[in-house]
Parts: sequence; C-alpha cells; structure tokens
Amino acid sequence: MPSTHDWVNDPLGVVEGMFAAAQNNPNSEWEMKAVTFFKDQIKDKDAQDMVPSLNNVPLHYLKPNSLVKFRCLIQDMFDPEFFMGVYEMIDPSTNAKMLRCGKYKDVTECGVDFNSRNTVTAERQTFYCVPVPGENQWVKERYASVNQARVVPSTSYVPSRQKRSYEDDDDMDTQPQKQREPHGPQSPTEQHGVGDCKRQETEAPSSQVASASHLDLNFPLPGEKGPSCLVKVYENWESFKLNDTLEVYGILSVSPALSALADEKDASSPFLDPSECMETAEEQRVHSPPASLVPRLHMLYARPLPHNNPLLPCTTLEDNSTFLSSTLNEMASVRGELLSYFTHVLLGDALAAEYLILHLISTVYSRRDVLPLGKFTLNLSGCPVANSYTERLYQIIQQLVSSSHYLGMSLQNMNQMRLVPKKDYVANRLVSGALQLARNTSLFLDETQLEQGQLDTTGVRNVTALGNLISWQKVDYDFNYHQMEFPCNINVLIASEGRSLLPSDCQIHLQPQVAPSQLEEYLNSIHIHPHASSQLNKFRIYLTVARLLDYSISDEVTKSVEDDFVDMRKDDPQSISAEDLHRMLVVARLLSLSLGQTSLSRDSWLRAKHIETLRRSRMEQHRSVNGNEP
Repeated sequence: MPSTHDWVNDPLGVVEGMFAAAQNNPNSEWEMKAVTFFKDQIKDKDAQDMVPSLNNVPLHYLKPNSLVKFRCLIQDMFDPEFFMGVYEMIDPSTNAKMLRCGKYKDVTECGVDFNSRNTVTAERQTFYCVPVPGENQWVKERYASVNQARVVPSTSYVPSRQKRSYEDDDDMDTQPQKQREPHGPQSPTEQHGVGDCKRQETEAPSSQVASASHLDLNFPLPGEKGPSCLVKVYENWESFKLNDTLEVYGILSVSPALSALADEKDASSPFLDPSECMETAEEQRVHSPPASLVPRLHMLYARPLPHNNPLLPCTTLEDNSTFLSSTLNEMASVRGELLSYFTHVLLGDALAAEYLILHLISTVYSRRDVLPLGKFTLNLSGCPVANSYTERLYQIIQQLVSSSHYLGMSLQNMNQMRLVPKKDYVANRLVSGALQLARNTSLFLDETQLEQGQLDTTGVRNVTALGNLISWQKVDYDFNYHQMEFPCNINVLIASEGRSLLPSDCQIHLQPQVAPSQLEEYLNSIHIHPHASSQLNKFRIYLTVARLLDYSISDEVTKSVEDDFVDMRKDDPQSISAEDLHRMLVVARLLSLSLGQTSLSRDSWLRAKHIETLRRSRMEQHRSVNGNEP
C-alpha cells in the first residue's frame, strides 16, 4: 500500500504500478481501482489538508507530477481530445519492448514505437477552470490556514527578481486591460512593485509574466487573482456542467514541452498547417496556453461543492449529524444577534434587518416549469446617497457571505461592461461575462450610482440580462446566431433611492432612525472589526447552514394556510392577490429556516403574515407621501 508521501508526491508512480500489475491480469479493471484508491485516500479530512492547493500555493512551489487540488468553477468546456492510453516503448540499450500507461500525462517518453499494434487510443475531455468568481478574502485566508501541505520552491528554475503571491499581486499582469477596474495613473514603481517590502518571492520568472501580458485568463469578474487551469477529465465527464463549482484532485502537469510545442505552432499565418489540424492560430493559442501560466491538471477525483464556506464540513449536512445538531440548537440565538447587528447597520430599521436576513439565506431549491422556487430578490430602497452608504453596506455583507460581487449601475458600467458570456467562434471559446457566477453568489446592484443619460445598445442588453436573471434565475449566453439559456442561482440585492428600475420579489423602504447630520459619525461606528472573528464566524456559519437546510410543509399547516387566505379575501378580495400569497409563503419558509426549523409551524406562518403586513403598510404610506413614485 503506497504511503501518504507516495500518493501525494508521486501519484503517477502509483498509477503506473497498478498498470504494470494489471499486465498479468487483463481483467483486473486497474483504471477503476486506481481512481477508487485516490478517492478513498482523499475521504479523510487530514489527508485532504495534506494535498497542496493551487488556490493558495504559487505554481512554481509545486512539484510537477504531484497531486494537487483546485477549488474552481468550470468556465468553459473544450472539444474532446485523443491521446495514447497505452503505448509501447523500445529500450534503446536492450531493444526490449515494454508497455507504458499514457493516462494522466501530456507528454510521452522518448522511444515510442508508433507502429506497434499494442497502442491503444483513448479519449479525454478538457475543462477550462477558473477560481470561484467573487470568492471573498476571508474564505481564501481560511482555506489557506487549514491547508497543512508544506511546499518549497521548485529547483527547476531560479526566480530572476522579487516575486509576488497570487493574493498579494495587486497588478496582476495576466488580466486583460478591458477587464481591469479603473485606477488613477501610477508611477512605474507602483506598476511593477519595485521596492515593495511586502512582496514575496512567490511568482514565476519575469519572462513568464511578460509572456502573460497578451494572455486573457478569461476571469468572469474584473480584478480576480489566481491561476486558471486546463483540467483533463478521463471518466464520466458528461456528469459535469458549465458553471459547476468543484474541488478537483489531480496530477499537476507543467511540462516545458507543452510551451515548446505551442511556440512551434505559433505561425504568422492565421491558419496552421491543415495537415496537422484544423485549428486556427487563435484557437491554438487559447486552447494550448503556456503550461507555466495555465497549468494542466489531470483529474483523478472531483468533489462537487455544495458550498464554499471553509467553516462548514465539506460534505452534506446530513453526513455530519453532530455538527448539524449543535448548529441548529444555536440558530435562534445567533439569529437574534445577527438581527440586532443588521438593525444597527440599516440605521436602526429592525424590519429591514428582518428582510435582509431572509434575503441572504434564500436559494433556488427547485424549478417548476420555468419558475424558479425559493428566490428572494430584495430591493432595499431609501438608501442614503451621501457618505458612501451603499458601498459600506456591501463591505459588511462581503464579510459574511462566501462569494459576492458589487456592481455599481452607473451609465458607464451599463454601457461598457460585458455581463453576458459570449461565444468566440474564431478562438472557439466562451468569453466570460460578469454574470457567469457560481451558485449562491451574492450580487449587490447599487442603483444609487445611476445618473441621467442614454443607454446604448449594450446598456439595454445588460439591463435586460439583469432583469432576466432576477425574474427567471437564468442568463441567456450570446452564441451570435442564437441565445442559449443557462439556469443560475444568484442572490440579487438591489440598493436604490426610490423604487428600483429592475424587478424584485420584495421591496422594503428603509426608514433610518439616524438624523442626516449624524450619519457620518454613525456609519464610522458600524465597520466590522477583523478581531471580532468569533462573532463573525458564527454569522458566517449561520447564513450558510440556513440556506442548506431541507424544508417541508405538512398537510395540516397547508390546510390552515389555505383557510387563512380565504378569510383574508372574504372581506376585501382586492386586499390580497395570489402573488401576495406566494410572497408570504416564501417569507414563511425563509423565516422558519432562519430559526433552524425545517418545517412550517403555525407560529412562523403568523409571524410571516405580521411582518408582511408591516412591510405593505410601510410601502403604502411611502407611496402616499411620494405619489409620483411608481
């Protein structure tokens, strides 16, 4: 049985050993046994922590052909490719022939007998994977802190200058100019980090960084950092879908031969030699980038991520009954603390704080025809424009949820940003957009940034895409001649002065209890202090667990709700509509889950009716005061 050192540092040796042993037993199904072996090893939490992660360890610190893991989103899927699954080698010294395994490799050894009848051609799929878009800094730091893998710089090269880690590299050269956030002018010293004592020697050589300047790593969000990766999949690739979030365990390949081959094929003509392949030079560049910048990862095992909160067990809650039981016992008390905190954040408005909690734990749990069930887009209107209130509110939410993105809905952003992914047929790839996000990402739309002006064609298309996302939880990707619908599960919070121009499931108008003259001083007091990590972690666990809980309604409670609905319409049929009932049921569901209850009780239903009545009364009062508002 291979030791931990063997299967982490030399997984190819383990695979080849199983392959060699199988030559004496053709029916041994060695490939399945190899995958099962690694899957069994990785089941142990301590073993998982011993595997280095591409997310937080610089690439040149990792040993080529070692086992690594990568927490990622499938951004694109390339066409399948063929490779030599089994090939025959001729030993030059003895002329003896031997069979070798070609799986989990990009390059075969020298001495391959291409005329051998024992050669077996196999097929594999390639996924282009990127780090989880919008993953917040506290998540990355927590994952990095629990990873016990010890790595040292590779001896394959010597860094030629002071280098930076992925997270410290504020001026990531591999981001295309069009995706960067606008900044003011920088001096050359600032641009290249010269003299920055905080920089770490954790990057590839400067020659590699220079060669990356023309490479678009295709991150969905601007300013993202970390590696992209080509993941080679050998089994069951049809079970994976675009935009799935995974933790991939695989064999790292950074062979310089891959870059050399790409350089050889980098012809000046727009097309490569037709006798070799039908790819254009652009397609070859995108599909075969230098391995030093976009490593290859040969998948042995991939674990779908139900969440990316490092404070929770990586498996389902049902498999961790002890954790679930202890967490459920504290849900009500933690909810009370979070409600108090959000009341403070929302300028003393306790009702708005209730709805913010419900919004943050909402998720699409099912789809009925085209209707996504469980979504709860919240329009928080009445937000102060002064003192950067909406930006501060987002920063607080950012500290509590695993993944999030702030989108200021300025005229410039709406007219210039690419929100919807688009197919590039020349390079044969999917060019990402800001709405290509992982499930349960919190999208904060700041409508207070909107100013007077004209939306152009791109702006209209972007606003339409946001409306479709909110209403149907789908994004229609642009394939030039047609639209392709991709379902999503994104929590959208709209902060606005008046009622939002976008649709929403619920609108709550903020009623600040703070005088405008005291707003600046008050806002300075609601910054989250990083040292209060214990309290923060309780909130983080609470919000994730509440979203993951199952929920049901008994027949008895269903009958009671139906009777209530009939009674409410008896006196005034116009007082409540079917849409109002649907919203109350959603609020009741979220209210129950926020208390750690997995089924609807009579008390929770009455509480949902009560807060909905308060909210509707507030909205009617606001409309009567502001008669011109829709």
